Amino acid sequence: MVCHVKKAFCRAGVVVLAGLLMVGALCPPGSAAPSAVRASASGSTDRTTWAERAFTSYAALQRHLYLGADQHHLYLEKYPHDPADNAYSYLWPMREATAATIDLSIVPGTGSRFRSDVRDRFAGLSAYLNPDHDPPGYASYVVPPLGGGGDLFYDDNSIVGLEFVRRYLLENRLADRRRAEQIFDVLVGGWDTDTSHACPGGMFWVDATWTSIRAANVTGLTAELAAHLYELTRDKSYLDWAERLYDWNRTCLRSSEGLYQNDISLDGTVNPTLWIYNSGAMIGAGALLHRATGDPRYLAQARTDAAAALDYWTDGNRYYDQPAVFNAIFFKNLMLLDSVRHDSRYRAVVEAYAEHVWGHNRDAALGLFRFPPSGGGPYDPSYRPETLEQAAVIQTFALLAWDRGHYRFAA
Repeated sequence: MVCHVKKAFCRAGVVVLAGLLMVGALCPPGSAAPSAVRASASGSTDRTTWAERAFTSYAALQRHLYLGADQHHLYLEKYPHDPADNAYSYLWPMREATAATIDLSIVPGTGSRFRSDVRDRFAGLSAYLNPDHDPPGYASYVVPPLGGGGDLFYDDNSIVGLEFVRRYLLENRLADRRRAEQIFDVLVGGWDTDTSHACPGGMFWVDATWTSIRAANVTGLTAELAAHLYELTRDKSYLDWAERLYDWNRTCLRSSEGLYQNDISLDGTVNPTLWIYNSGAMIGAGALLHRATGDPRYLAQARTDAAAALDYWTDGNRYYDQPAVFNAIFFKNLMLLDSVRHDSRYRAVVEAYAEHVWGHNRDAALGLFRFPPSGGGPYDPSYRPETLEQAAVIQTFALLAWDRGHYRFAA
């Protein structure tokens, strides 16, 4: 994904108001200032409060990091902007802002309030589409004339494809499904076809010669996209791909504890680093395969993976130190699983993290969330807030504001 020194991998890479009067235009009456926390019958924060927090955090994102229509609906990487920074964010933050806006549009009672904002996010994504890649795919940075483009990362493209699927599910725009299918054609090119490699198959992380790792994240996320496309089209080739991708991750990168190690080299050396979103992608893929096929094996595997991930990441609240964006991906896939088979523990884990971040990582003066360079952990006033983390927190809050029936749209 995007070039951040702090992220799972490193790679070298390379305020205009959003037409709204910030909180007042986005939030329900009376939510411009933090309101008293309302409790549900179960004693947890109620959905209305989570909606207000999501809207307030989105208003801060748009106020400080969104560049507006005259800057192609793009975002800054960090606030405040430094002259040494790129003019625009990388693709990954742009995608997360897109996901956050879609999530806000699902919050009950918003109606069509965010429809134009969703449209603007997809307009922003178009600035990264590289027509010279065969087939055309999304570069890591804006392409000419706005910027110099960048390598095509398959994980970036998989998550962009998932947002096109979600907009199709919500708005029934055939063009969105077609775009998701075109992105999948790009992703197929990332499958390792050399059977001489250790653990043959798997998805390469990037279409480049400077690394050849095959990674859990992109393989699981591409399995999710393939499962969605099978469910939508009943084209069996998508099911074949979804099962191939899913099975490869389980065979080559799943640990004995039921967690997913990060990547494997061509000689079979496994990088045992654990990131929470690798489990999230596989939980979501299993839930979607079950939903698309009815096969109980996939549901059982998704629930087993969820239990293993929760046992590990909640031990000592390890997940509080994971990058906020990785947590958001995990949470949304966890609630996607909940839409298939309810487990009260799932929402409780999401809510515990969200309460912690609201109480400990929010800069109240800006409405932005501050984390260390890692993207997760305690409040760090020395590090500039980022579009990536702000959008991730908005997604988490919005998820908690949804009715349970909406969880099927989570990932």
